[in-house]
Amino acid sequence: MAKGRAAVNAEYAGLRLACGLVNALPYCCAAALARAAGWTLVRVFAFKRRRTEGRIRSVFPEMSAREVRRVAVRSLQNMLLNAVEMMRAPKLGRRWMDRHVLDGLKYKERLQSYADEGHGVVVMVPHSGNWYMAAWSMAVYGLRLFAIAARQRNPKIDAWMNRQYGAVEVLDRDCRDTLAKIRAGLEAGRVFAILPDLRVRKRDVEADFFGGKANVSRAGAMFAVRCGSPVVVAQMMREGSRHVFNHIATLRPDPAAADPRAEAERITREAMSLIDREVRKRPGDWYWYNKRWILEPPER
Repeated sequence: MAKGRAAVNAEYAGLRLACGLVNALPYCCAAALARAAGWTLVRVFAFKRRRTEGRIRSVFPEMSAREVRRVAVRSLQNMLLNAVEMMRAPKLGRRWMDRHVLDGLKYKERLQSYADEGHGVVVMVPHSGNWYMAAWSMAVYGLRLFAIAARQRNPKIDAWMNRQYGAVEVLDRDCRDTLAKIRAGLEAGRVFAILPDLRVRKRDVEADFFGGKANVSRAGAMFAVRCGSPVVVAQMMREGSRHVFNHIATLRPDPAAADPRAEAERITREAMSLIDREVRKRPGDWYWYNKRWILEPPER
């Protein structure tokens, strides 16, 4: 359902007001404010606390109540920090990346070496840490990177987000020629960054995840199979005020695979298993507040 003009304008005005505040402060002060807000919202105002802690406890039944709450606090703090960095994105140039992204240039060169093989690269990054920063930093360092995203319901916020993406080309998920553009980009040796869709509405790949079953899209892996692209599974971790790449694995499709869909399914399941393992090591970095909880059954 489309939003009314009053709601569109009110939401956008609120966003621009928040942007003005965040950009008026030094980064360290804006980050401290985000952390304080996350702590207060969970511990004082119980913001979505029951639902979120229930999700965490279902995955980590061995955790104490104190540990569960600590994960919930850190997860919300991480989301608010992501919002701060999104609002400040135009200011995050090369000098900022050099200070705040550990070995960012070195990781860019690693991805570039895969791209130089001539088949493009599919990078799968989970909803952990600041996944936007993973793309921003690589684009700032000169990687030819593109991604895909759905439009926001508020057209003014959608246009604002597209401006914030900066050097990252973002394709409209619902555009008719998007699939053709993705394949053309990979065939041209570019890097396609994708957040694995962990709860697609139609049944696709059923993967073990968080002790349950997630309905996962094989789309990213399917492009890799069709184009012969390596699949990089990576995570952007937050270490205080710095960001660190965790290169989880590089998966390569079997060129001799007789069934491309089955091969894409294999890669998707392997990627999800690797992501599950890494998220369990740092559960506070994961986005536990997602409206569509990934272990809910998909529509039939």
